[in-house]
Amino acid sequence: MAPVSPGAAMEWSIVALALGSTLVGAYVGYQAYRGYRRHDSRPMRALSLGLFLLTALAFGIAFVGSLLLREGVIGLQYQQPLTLLTRLFQFLGVLLIAYSLHSRG
Repeated sequence: MAPVSPGAAMEWSIVALALGSTLVGAYVGYQAYRGYRRHDSRPMRALSLGLFLLTALAFGIAFVGSLLLREGVIGLQYQQPLTLLTRLFQFLGVLLIAYSLHSRG
């Protein structure tokens, strides 16, 4: 068996961490959603949606987008729009989390 190059090991680690972040983010968002359903509070709804946007959706777009770009499925002209979309969901997620911390349920 041929040894794995440091570059390949690094790239595999980056992909694995990105996928892991997406999955854990989806889990955190789901748990927050369950909390909202249990307590039926507006701040908890905003928190769960914010966590989902910030973690699962933003990480998911970045993860899938980077794979599609790297494999040449989509052209490099889509790199900035994907980055913008990722940042938009991150911003909206943080905004909803901030709202949830300052609103009264």
